[in-house]
Amino acid sequence: MLVDEAKIYVRSGDGGAGVVAFRREKYVPMGGPAGGDGGNGGDVIIRVNPAINTLFYFKRHSRFEAKHGSKGASSNMTGANAPHLVIDVPRGTVVRDAQTGELLADLLAEGDSVVVAKGGRGGKGNARFATSANRAPRMAEKGAPGEERWISLELKLLADVGIVGVPNAGKSTLLSVVSNAKPKIAPYPFTTLEPNLGVVILNHHDLVWADIPGLIEGAHLGVGLGHAFLRHIQRTRVLVHMLDGSADDPLADFNQINAELALYDERLARKPQVVVLNKIDLPEVQERLPGLQVAFYQRGIDLMLISAITRQNVDALVRRVFQEVAMLPPEQEPIHQKPVYELPEDENAFTIERNSAGHYIVRGKGIERAAKMTYWDYEESLMRFQRILEALGISKALEEAGVQVGDTVFIGEHELEWSE
Repeated sequence: MLVDEAKIYVRSGDGGAGVVAFRREKYVPMGGPAGGDGGNGGDVIIRVNPAINTLFYFKRHSRFEAKHGSKGASSNMTGANAPHLVIDVPRGTVVRDAQTGELLADLLAEGDSVVVAKGGRGGKGNARFATSANRAPRMAEKGAPGEERWISLELKLLADVGIVGVPNAGKSTLLSVVSNAKPKIAPYPFTTLEPNLGVVILNHHDLVWADIPGLIEGAHLGVGLGHAFLRHIQRTRVLVHMLDGSADDPLADFNQINAELALYDERLARKPQVVVLNKIDLPEVQERLPGLQVAFYQRGIDLMLISAITRQNVDALVRRVFQEVAMLPPEQEPIHQKPVYELPEDENAFTIERNSAGHYIVRGKGIERAAKMTYWDYEESLMRFQRILEALGISKALEEAGVQVGDTVFIGEHELEWSE
């Protein structure tokens, strides 16, 4: 069971108190101050442990408190520092402040760690306050209190290749034949309810492939389990876009998935894609192949034809994916533990204005990008775009602004005629 989100409470330890004490030794009647400092409280540290694969542990354990530092003692004896409390998490865990959303760390490699709550400093004993004017201070410090906060943990799978597509396109079947992964496979949609990983080996090189559960319209808005699935694609370097050759309109499905990816994170739309048409072993798909190949070719898409179930052309696909990854530039080193203080831009925000000609102009980063990625010569694509307008609240906003049937609406570079 993949658990990829958790919220935990952490509290570091208080510092131990310093003490007031004086030397009391035989033949030393005027012994000076000898109160020791308190020990430091324990830090709370989140650290990568490669033996852990999910955040399941945190579903039952949500409170983590480090121990307090020990009190100082006489004879200038410092109290013991409390041990740090280390919380182990999987590779690929993003750590945020649950209240502010501030990014605390992006933990990618074994041994990566971040201190999420610093232990309190131990208080000073009276020996620290002695001066020439006050040789017998009767003062000390209590230990500093620890820190407490709620932390959100979010796991993003670390995979080189992500297999995406509509439900029942054959993603799990492909993963099962190119790797040793054993995902659940059945002839109905939404068989895969959580991502699956598999290692694919070619000529002594290996890549981690992830089978991402089928995306549906509105996934970028969190429809279904959209956000939970889409974030696992963010770390992949290459996408294998699986299309169901037996679907009513594979080209419209291709457009839909790309629109969902772009609306969630525009960087996903820029990732290299290997576009694959699956189920070419079926007679009805064979009959449609010439037309489908022409349709994709006209749009500059190099379509690969495979049958995952019979393994036809699967080896060629694997070689193609390894070539695509090899051609990519080296990945930049991630910046760890860099706080982010500004709020992210709302991708789905939009504005509506009316120009002097009476035309309505819709502006918004997300909707303009969706408009650019819509194939306007396909009725199904038009209907999907209309549903995106409704899901984002743009249709309602236009109606409230007074739009009528036949009015012109501009979205980015596209001029549309409003209709029911």
